[in-house]
Amino acid sequence: MELEEFTRSNAPAEGSGGFQKENNRLLDIDVDGTVMTKAGSMIAYTGDITFTGKSSAEGGITGFVKDAVTSEGTPIMEAEGSGHLYVADQGKKIQVLDLDEGESISVNGDDVLAFDSNVDYEIKTIGSISGAAAGGLTNVYLTGPGQVAITTHGNPLVLTPPVKTDPSATVAWSADLSPSIAKNKMIEIGQQSNESLQMDFTGTEGFVVIQPYEEGGATQGQ
Repeated sequence: MELEEFTRSNAPAEGSGGFQKENNRLLDIDVDGTVMTKAGSMIAYTGDITFTGKSSAEGGITGFVKDAVTSEGTPIMEAEGSGHLYVADQGKKIQVLDLDEGESISVNGDDVLAFDSNVDYEIKTIGSISGAAAGGLTNVYLTGPGQVAITTHGNPLVLTPPVKTDPSATVAWSADLSPSIAKNKMIEIGQQSNESLQMDFTGTEGFVVIQPYEEGGATQGQ
């Protein structure tokens, strides 16, 4: 491929405002004001944009989401100004969702890439993982209107309850669901596995998003 062809074929697409995927793993945000992004996700920007750590309900810029297994934080940054902001997260695939007024989704904190500054967010604890992690499992509840970008390792699968899932592979679910967390003693027998912990989604409405990957597990193909 000639250099001129390479630069032309890989140039950014003509922007249409808001969140736009340049490809499945790279998001272009047309910033005109403020937008919230996962800290460390910025790979480039044009124009005049400043970045500020955002405090959270748990306190401190590193307290945005407390990971129930590693106890590490998922800090968030506020990008403010005018220009194009390019964000990505370790080559994970990006899904852009448009939330209507009052529409909500619950997302694993590690899988939140970006959201409009007018989208409300709240950290909630889901159930209790007895003996595995103090405080249970924490998720981010995002409420529209506005755009939200989440990430998945590989292509997501959307299931309808009732369904039981591995917490490490569970990305998001409709906010009207209230999953419980329990241990499956049958899976525990004879092996050490996080699969003994399960999220139990009951009912017949709503949705649950899973990915073909367990966060914190061995590296797998994307």
